Amino acid sequence: MKWGEIYRTREKISERGHKPGYYVVVSRDFIAGNDEISTVVCAPVYGEVLGLRSEVVIGGEEEVPRQSSIRCDFLMLTFKSKLTGFVATLSEEKQFELKKALAHALQLDG
Repeated sequence: MKWGEIYRTREKISERGHKPGYYVVVSRDFIAGNDEISTVVCAPVYGEVLGLRSEVVIGGEEEVPRQSSIRCDFLMLTFKSKLTGFVATLSEEKQFELKKALAHALQLDG
């Protein structure tokens, strides 16, 4: 597991209205790749695009079923065991956009 990878859950997640969903790992690689740590921070993917600076638009290239957005305002701690299906790794361009969106969401962009 690495930063910028998209995973799907099979089980229903209460924070998502008891539905499965897509998540992007935003924990640093040391945490994400460490088997002794059971959780990672993720940004959820939603099926609608609001046009916020704190979101990243993704679609077919990232192998999600429709145009969607990674919402950096709603970061969540998730058990790695719930992220059961690897979907794709964000392109370098989308990773750059994700870093900018995270900086904005966390007020790190000055």
